[in-house]
Amino acid sequence: MKIRKLPIFLFLIFILSAPLFGQTAAKVEALLNKTELTWLEVTAFVLEASEAGIFRNEQEAFNLAAGNKWLPKKAESIGTAQLQGVALLLMRSFNLQGGIFYSMTKSPHHAYRELVFKKVIRGTTDPLMSVSGRDLLLMTGRLLAMRENAAEGALQ
Repeated sequence: MKIRKLPIFLFLIFILSAPLFGQTAAKVEALLNKTELTWLEVTAFVLEASEAGIFRNEQEAFNLAAGNKWLPKKAESIGTAQLQGVALLLMRSFNLQGGIFYSMTKSPHHAYRELVFKKVIRGTTDPLMSVSGRDLLLMTGRLLAMRENAAEGALQ
């Protein structure tokens, strides 16, 4: 490719990829505005953030999480996501190691306790409370920051 055409090529790539950034911002904004999330919404966001896969739709993400037993047994796709179940999904999809009780049971309750201990879940919470978009974004952000810090520590 000639040097003269390189800036035009880069400009076209930028213009064509702009709608992708807009979609992501719109998804995040939609999540922030929700006070209660369904399992479909939670699984799609968490699995994408944890890089467990890219899915055509939310149902495909939910099916993968349910099939891998990353969700509570009674989780229904359109049901309201509860904090302890979201904790289990986060622990499993981010492949986090836990303490002895979580390692033995892989239960939502012990996943919740692990994430409280790791300070991913903060503040006054109840394991059975519904999860808002803001809560999900904060927890996922903390896990991503932990992952990045661990990777930087391994490089040093």
